[in-house]
Amino acid sequence: MRESMKKTYIIYLFFIVPSLMYSQKLSLTGKIIDKINGELLSYANVRIANSTYGTAANLEGKFEFKLNKDQYKIITSFIGYKSDTASINLSNDKFLTISLEPISYRLPEITVLPRENPANEIIRRAIKAKHERENKINSYVFKAYTKGLAKTTKDIGRWSQSIGVSIGEKDTGNLKITGIIENESVGYFQKPDQYRDEIVARKQSANTPSTINILTGGRLLQNFYANDIQFFNRPLPGPIADNALDYYYFLLEDTLAMDNYNVFQINFEPLDKSDPGFYGKLFIIDGLFSLAKLDVNLNEAANPGGIFTKVNVFQQFVPFQNNIYMPIDYRIFAEGNFLGLVKFGFELNSIYYDYQINNEIDKNKFGMVIIKVLPDADKKDSTYWRTSHSIPNTLEEVEAYRRIDSLEAIPRDFWDDFSLLSSTIRASENFSFSGPLSLYSFNHINGHTLNFGFNLINELDKRLFVTGDFAYGFSDKKFQTDFSLRYLIGEYRTATLYFNTYNKLTDLFGETNRYNNLSSTLSSLFGKYDFRDYYYTKGFDFRINSEIFPVLRGGIGFLNRADKNAFHKSDFSIFNSSKKYRNNKQIFEVETNALTAEFSLDFRKFIEDGYSRRRISFGDSYAVLSGKAIVSKNSIIKSDFDFQQYELNYSGFLRTFKSGFLNFQLKGIHSSGSVPFQMFYSLPGNIESYGKAFTFRTLGIGEVFGDRGSVLLIQHNWGDELFRLLNIPFLKDLQLVLTTHFNAALMEISNDSKKILPHSFKEFKHPFYEIGFGIGQALLPITFEFTWKLNYKGKNDFVFGLSTFIIDL
Repeated sequence: MRESMKKTYIIYLFFIVPSLMYSQKLSLTGKIIDKINGELLSYANVRIANSTYGTAANLEGKFEFKLNKDQYKIITSFIGYKSDTASINLSNDKFLTISLEPISYRLPEITVLPRENPANEIIRRAIKAKHERENKINSYVFKAYTKGLAKTTKDIGRWSQSIGVSIGEKDTGNLKITGIIENESVGYFQKPDQYRDEIVARKQSANTPSTINILTGGRLLQNFYANDIQFFNRPLPGPIADNALDYYYFLLEDTLAMDNYNVFQINFEPLDKSDPGFYGKLFIIDGLFSLAKLDVNLNEAANPGGIFTKVNVFQQFVPFQNNIYMPIDYRIFAEGNFLGLVKFGFELNSIYYDYQINNEIDKNKFGMVIIKVLPDADKKDSTYWRTSHSIPNTLEEVEAYRRIDSLEAIPRDFWDDFSLLSSTIRASENFSFSGPLSLYSFNHINGHTLNFGFNLINELDKRLFVTGDFAYGFSDKKFQTDFSLRYLIGEYRTATLYFNTYNKLTDLFGETNRYNNLSSTLSSLFGKYDFRDYYYTKGFDFRINSEIFPVLRGGIGFLNRADKNAFHKSDFSIFNSSKKYRNNKQIFEVETNALTAEFSLDFRKFIEDGYSRRRISFGDSYAVLSGKAIVSKNSIIKSDFDFQQYELNYSGFLRTFKSGFLNFQLKGIHSSGSVPFQMFYSLPGNIESYGKAFTFRTLGIGEVFGDRGSVLLIQHNWGDELFRLLNIPFLKDLQLVLTTHFNAALMEISNDSKKILPHSFKEFKHPFYEIGFGIGQALLPITFEFTWKLNYKGKNDFVFGLSTFIIDL
């Protein structure tokens, strides 16, 4: 009897109590139509009188409130229609059909100066009203609901590796919803520029991981009251920016009415159609000159590479405290087609409500966290969502949820995601292993080599990561292993335990070699040229790294390694059989035991996604300082040599001119004692006719090395801004992309290290310089680079090269 009562009590706790927690909310839903012709009024405004609670209808004119049992006045408005007020006694779930009557007359128009475009005066007053609005706002808090839809022509699995189509095959299918995210959030703003969003609940379709569901309404919202509005990392002048009258042409198309106000409908577009910006319609309220609505599109010049066929932004504003107009929704509709091969689209719909303007906000709300997923956000069940404020699902969205859930429920086997051109095959969401493209490799040390590796991620509550790599070379007849384990500690996994043990052939100066194994395999097989040097290494590495303060991380560790020379073993090549591989550089054979230390100082704010902290800059300038040290002491840890190595790095991203940006890397290295050759730092170079970002284009791989020096690498991406400044229509329309690069280095070898150095060497005792530029096109993956040495001339004084991500495959 007692056991039966206990079971009943448990059932009550887990099933009945949660229902009671949310059961007080009732559903008030409805649709809004034109009273004359019955057409649905998409995105009409619906708000509750004497409150800050409101919403906007969806595409099908449907809206939804979750309210307590009470009496309410529901106010519905739409530009060009008489507003409607309905009194509702809400005692149970209710559905309304609200019919709005079109206004067939026009109110008196604004008085403007003679012989002037009347739209210009309206915009001029709207700009003035914008500044008055800004002065009224010191802070605000709001709630938001966001729904995001991904659209493709083919369904996307939760761990699908690709959604593309075959090269040369046109993608002519119809777009359908293949992914959905939804979340509720609370946003905070404090002048001058402090923001924070808290996600209180989120859900997503079965094929979408929760960790990407961080697109809150506050983060999505573009402020069309601002002077510059960011789209695709390009600042675009807004339609009521301070310089809007110098950038856009405005035309007063109509005078409508809403809530006893004149509403001016103004069409606008850039004065020069080849300038990036917006075009579309603005709706501005007479007398107040506040934005009531905008329906705008990105023009072709603002479309990166012409990838998008449509980017439409729709937004509405309503008055809150002190007649301050605030956004109540924000919607983006985009579709694209990459070279006719891959069609895609996305929609983002946010509604904003319950504004609290100029109330005091706890200063502790603002700090390093800008987006925080609350601990129970992923635990909200269907009962909660039935009682939460949201945008009603359209019939297409309901069908998409059903289809995606059913597809994800179908068991998948090995062959579902198998591809002969894949380097990795995912056996499950957390486990993957080597694909056909990575099973074979070749170099003149190992010879023909069979490889196999696996990768285990996000196990044990997204804390454990394990990788293993195994290889056997048929020429050197050696079996190689490389096994690493990483375990994350802390609520937000801010501490890391790392262990790596290995017995393998590795690259000489691999830290600065930007090319992967496939590149050297192909160059060896087809050109009998291997740009790498190799040596054998055996040992282990243990490190612990943790966040000390929100901006500071630090770590310590220990390494043991025994390095041995590797020798030429195979002369095989498909072509050029008469050629010989160059001799492999010899190292200084040594066994090293060393203590290690590291730190990083990073002032970027971060996202707490419920599992981890992710640094993010949102396209703003930032810089990161980091350093590491290696200390080898024979008297303490029985190492063959006493030496110390220190490295300091300063890197960052700077916004410069319009959409242009600059990336830089500054490195300083110093050592004392006799440092083994294989532990030197090598200036990052390139193979012939190719170039990679943040490398010396006029130097070869491993050409200049040392244990003391400094390196500066700068790359500036101008986009097409300089070509637009030239104002030559042909160049402006080509969407050419210009990059410039400048590199400098000092590199020396200490006297102690020279004593054990087995090779001749080149030093830069005074700074070496090179400078160049690259030309590409926004849609094409190739940049043509031209680089000149400024000193130390002799070899490769001028280099022409190709830079492309294809080399990274």
